[in-house]
Amino acid sequence: MARVTVKREGLAVAVLVAGVQFIPVARENPPIQASNVLYATQVVPANVRSIFEDSCKNCHSNQTAWPWYSYVAPFSWIVVRDVNRGRSQLNFSEWGRYSPKKREHTLEDICEELANGDMPDGKYLLIHRNAKLTQEEREAVCAWVESVR
Repeated sequence: MARVTVKREGLAVAVLVAGVQFIPVARENPPIQASNVLYATQVVPANVRSIFEDSCKNCHSNQTAWPWYSYVAPFSWIVVRDVNRGRSQLNFSEWGRYSPKKREHTLEDICEELANGDMPDGKYLLIHRNAKLTQEEREAVCAWVESVR
């Protein structure tokens, strides 16, 4: 009797996991206007640009490379939520639309998040180990931030 219950519960879980795959999530990369991209509006040294490209762009631009697991629920929900949150806080693809005050505040936040070790996000680093920043890379970004402020 217990064995039948375990099989039914297993089947129910399998049906549930399969069913949630049909819940749509919006994985979008909105169009980019070249004049609004950070690199078009700010002089960014090659080493800092490389850091942004390798460690920040997937969550903080409209150029997200959606990995295979972003198509599998419930991971897809987490990835889409994190990208949307990241873009709302800082979007390199929308930099040209930011007011001078927002740019200033965002630059401060970039350095603060890096200095505190809050970025890149720990969940992201679990799978994208090459996105982990060295202390020198963190310092390079903060030095650039100070130079443009």
